[in-house]
Amino acid sequence: MRSFIFTLLLAPGSLLLAAKPNMIWIMADDLGYADLGCYGQKVIQTPNLDRMAHEGMRFTHFYSGATVCAPSRSVLMTGQHHGHTRVRGNAGRTNPAAQALTAEDTTVAKMLQQAGYKTALIGKWGLGDVGAAESGLPRKQGFDYFYGYLNQHHAHNHFPDFLWRNETKEPLSNLCKPVGEAGGGYATTPVHFSDDLFAEDAIKFVRENKGAPFFLYWSMVVPHANNERTKELKDGAEVPDYGPYADKDWPNPDKGQAAMVTRLDGYVGKMLEELKQLGLDKNTLVLFTSDNGPHNESNHDLTRFEPAGPLTGIKRSLTDGGIRVPFIAWWPGRVKAGAESDHVAGFVDWMGTAAELSDAKAPPDIDSISFAPTLLGKGAQARHEFLYWEFHEGGFKQAALYQGRWKGIRAGGPDAPVKLFDQNDDIAEKTDVAAQHPDIAEKIGAYLKTARSESANWTPVWKAQKKNK
Repeated sequence: MRSFIFTLLLAPGSLLLAAKPNMIWIMADDLGYADLGCYGQKVIQTPNLDRMAHEGMRFTHFYSGATVCAPSRSVLMTGQHHGHTRVRGNAGRTNPAAQALTAEDTTVAKMLQQAGYKTALIGKWGLGDVGAAESGLPRKQGFDYFYGYLNQHHAHNHFPDFLWRNETKEPLSNLCKPVGEAGGGYATTPVHFSDDLFAEDAIKFVRENKGAPFFLYWSMVVPHANNERTKELKDGAEVPDYGPYADKDWPNPDKGQAAMVTRLDGYVGKMLEELKQLGLDKNTLVLFTSDNGPHNESNHDLTRFEPAGPLTGIKRSLTDGGIRVPFIAWWPGRVKAGAESDHVAGFVDWMGTAAELSDAKAPPDIDSISFAPTLLGKGAQARHEFLYWEFHEGGFKQAALYQGRWKGIRAGGPDAPVKLFDQNDDIAEKTDVAAQHPDIAEKIGAYLKTARSESANWTPVWKAQKKNK
């Protein structure tokens, strides 16, 4: 029944456009909901993204696919929520195959490729690697071109000694010190900053494909910390320079964190300007977001920047600080300038949206609802009854948002009580109102018991313990 419902919702052609639009999905890594000026940031400068929001639409209630990297990206690529998508956690070090898409998966890139789009992934992947996880390599998942990191631990190092171009390892002149986990480390002689290279390559891809519809997934690494550098040097904010923060009376990790955010802002500004100069802006939808909530892994001071704003929690939290993210849509002449939307949507909905805008055929087994009607101001906007997340580190936890208002979080097993928060009155999720609304808590609890499909690689801890007895 689920597949039939979503096939109806995503029927191609309901918002047919004169020409297939180009689509660029730009994603920061570990950027918080309030890390941008247009979302309330008071300290870090983000003039280009603020202008993007002024010229486009700013969403206030948009969610990442998960509270950590790999599953969030899996949700984005497959249009399946966290309980259905292939990759449900970060498992690359211990079980690479569990963190890889397979030939059975249909990604948004495959869908658009089949609809005549040129497709590229530039930056961080994290859903396939050489060796045991090759089924998930980008060019096996619908991308015509790839340049960047395959392994997310390798991506901790912003000055790596190599990057991948398609399936070829290209050396760089950075000299690196490997530390701890496989793929981790940091540069002792930093020369090439990977996100500088990605920005150049992203603009090059757009220039070279301006004559045909294209989909660019530009997956930045900033402002993710270099965790291995933090362990050794207590400063995981790798950046070529501290930019406008160089003279601040701050610790270096704080300067680095702010500089990374402002640097990524500059990249976006260059892309938007390039699109205008090429005359592509009127036929290109640009979306900007973050893969999950803000991190605290570079030894910087969260209280200085307040990256989650009014929300509670950070990366690895199922409160909204870990999963509600900035989301800006820019498409001059099509997306209304200066607009703000409180439509509740998330990464899971990109598949459906891309299908509707491109007149492509979406796969049947998705949880995706197109938000194209909200973007274009046309047609009825369908809404989710539930959105779903889970988290496997440190014990299994689940969360669901019901009717765009009621947030339920459960830890400790299927019969554990559900903590309930009314986001209409409590955006910070501070007060558990399950006792006042037992019917709603019960409804969310019942949903959580059935929300996920079984996965051999992602078994809830209580089921694994029961199986091993």
